[in-house]
Amino acid sequence: MDMKKVTALKFLMIFAVGLTFVGCKRSSNANSSRATGWDINSKDGGFQYNTDFKEQETAPGLVFVEGGTFTMGRVQDDVMHDWNNTPNQQHVQSFYMDETEVTNKMYLEYLDWIKRVYPPTEENYRGIYDGALPDTLVWRNRLGFNEVMTENYLRHPAYGEYPVVGVSWIQAVEFANWRTDRVNELYLEESGYIVRDAKIAVEAGETFSTDTYINAPTLTYGGNDSITNPENSRRRAQTTASGDTINVYAGRETGVLTPDYRLPTEAEWEYAALGLTELRSYNIYRGRKKYPWDGQYTRSGKRKTRGDHLANFKQGKGDYGGIAGWSDDNADITNKVKSYEPNDFGLYDMAGNVAEWVADVYRPIVDDEFNDFNYYRGNVYTKNQINDDGTVKIVTPEEVVFDTLPNGKLIARDLPGEIAQVPIDENETYLRINFDGSDNRNFRDGDKSSSRMYRESFDEFSDEPADNAHTSKMYNSPKHHISVDSTGEMIREYDKSDKRTSLINDEVRVYKGGSWKDRSYWLDPAQRRYYPQNMATDYIGFRCAMSRVGSKSKSQNKTKH
Repeated sequence: MDMKKVTALKFLMIFAVGLTFVGCKRSSNANSSRATGWDINSKDGGFQYNTDFKEQETAPGLVFVEGGTFTMGRVQDDVMHDWNNTPNQQHVQSFYMDETEVTNKMYLEYLDWIKRVYPPTEENYRGIYDGALPDTLVWRNRLGFNEVMTENYLRHPAYGEYPVVGVSWIQAVEFANWRTDRVNELYLEESGYIVRDAKIAVEAGETFSTDTYINAPTLTYGGNDSITNPENSRRRAQTTASGDTINVYAGRETGVLTPDYRLPTEAEWEYAALGLTELRSYNIYRGRKKYPWDGQYTRSGKRKTRGDHLANFKQGKGDYGGIAGWSDDNADITNKVKSYEPNDFGLYDMAGNVAEWVADVYRPIVDDEFNDFNYYRGNVYTKNQINDDGTVKIVTPEEVVFDTLPNGKLIARDLPGEIAQVPIDENETYLRINFDGSDNRNFRDGDKSSSRMYRESFDEFSDEPADNAHTSKMYNSPKHHISVDSTGEMIREYDKSDKRTSLINDEVRVYKGGSWKDRSYWLDPAQRRYYPQNMATDYIGFRCAMSRVGSKSKSQNKTKH
């Protein structure tokens, strides 16, 4: 073969390879739709989408917990004979959880924001601030001198990094909601969607709400579009060939906004506390775990730290820490977060220090026969309230509605700037098989809606509200009533019935983990107790969680499945 033919053949081969490369490049172009072939994110307009998104950013304060299967419930002896945590197999999706319990300093930042935005000196806002304040009187004891904690524990910098207590379940939920909005406000500022420092100069009628921004961005900040106007922010406005402005607001599809901070479910909390990675054998969890750490003892067996306590708890009667000096747990009440070693997920104080609120409504049973994936009891589905003109209903400073709790305390139901919520109705439930109502707290819990009632007649309780009637007949707990007379005086009516058979109702929530006030028995992550959601103690705190969106694992290069 002469030289000309060889050269021509090489040229043809290079040309063919080039055509193949071009074809492959076009088919794998991230900015070209595989559905239509149209350009995505074109300057001329059309479909806009974040094609550069890699994975969810870990939000402030959180650590990643890769989900999986585990045995939920006690695998040790049930010496209390509660029979409320029978072992069952569950699976939880990956999620994020606070590295530590929420501290006094973190909660004080929340109170400071409320005080600046909703000054308690103004009558209309006083209930907002007062409703968020922790109950510092939880430290009092009739036969104990604890006034130093009553007066100092929340605010003194000596306790700044100690877990906040005196917070009810309701207050913990409100803190998580506030935290969601503040973090997303920061992300929008960093991405250039809102002007710098808008979060600092905010007023009561111009607060930021994540849900409002997503559903009605022009109504965010009380309709003050100067904050979101690209001409004032660092984000350059994009104009299409037809003159339309695009990419002004950050929707879910941008990946800028983070999912909600929330309380962890009981299943998530227990899974995270167990830190099961050390018991893994290929794709099976083997063995039993009694504590968040490996082993059957509350002291370290490692050579370097041998004898050190692994958690803060009550050693015995009259012994809240041990003898002064080395080998005690270095705390008599709570302790500074991160004072003890974390578990395998990197979570601190999942046993001891303070017990923690979780999201679930308490029932003695975990119905794994109905569901074994992301188990949670407590769903109450709502939807946005819609005005007559089709827009969403935004709460104004003059329209704040307060709930009066059974203990007489006022809690703001919706803050200004948020979208008012109403229960779902037949528009969402018609012909559905996965849910049929708004309130699902008492679904399949042994009451009338799931089985035969254990008594024939409850005539004396016939005045129960319709939405709580089923629960009250099975779990007929005391019903206290609060009312206000014409002069504004609060009237407290105590339930004095001697025929109540339970303390369980739809307003009691699960709390997990032992505390500084508990014996080691309660350090087992499987232990579950309950407490009224509107009450607080000196030994229950909380930490937040966040759902993981996208891949189950952060490692994308796993070679074995």
